[in-house]
Amino acid sequence: MTQSTFQGQTSDFTQQAVAGVIGGLAGGIVFGMMMGMMGALPMIAGMVGSSSAVVGFLVHMVISALIGASFGVIFGRMSSTYGAGLGWGLLYGLVWWVLGPLLIMPIMMGMGPQFGNAFTSSNMMSLVGHLIYGGIAGLVYAWWVNR
Repeated sequence: MTQSTFQGQTSDFTQQAVAGVIGGLAGGIVFGMMMGMMGALPMIAGMVGSSSAVVGFLVHMVISALIGASFGVIFGRMSSTYGAGLGWGLLYGLVWWVLGPLLIMPIMMGMGPQFGNAFTSSNMMSLVGHLIYGGIAGLVYAWWVNR
């Protein structure tokens, strides 16, 4: 009995992670197009030592899939309706705006945390992009688990 319960939990975990990846990729495509229009993809490529927009888009999509998978694992059962998926997705997008462009990315690039620059116009555009990413990821997650 314990083994079948464990297998059921593993299956739920896997399904939530896969749905999260799908949602993350959907949000990542839209956000990636926005970043391309703003000329931000070479900066993303800088995290891996490149300046290519194509490399930046690929890095962005890998990150989008990983963040999407973590969304599915963390918020899975709470995000199974469209409203909840949207709400939790927006919150997760906000969290990743703080973690990504304000903390992790600048540290990786040797600049240190950028909390003091959070409300510059470029970071406000980044916030909008992260909210759009999170909203789409949450909605697509909810759609995927209810299809």
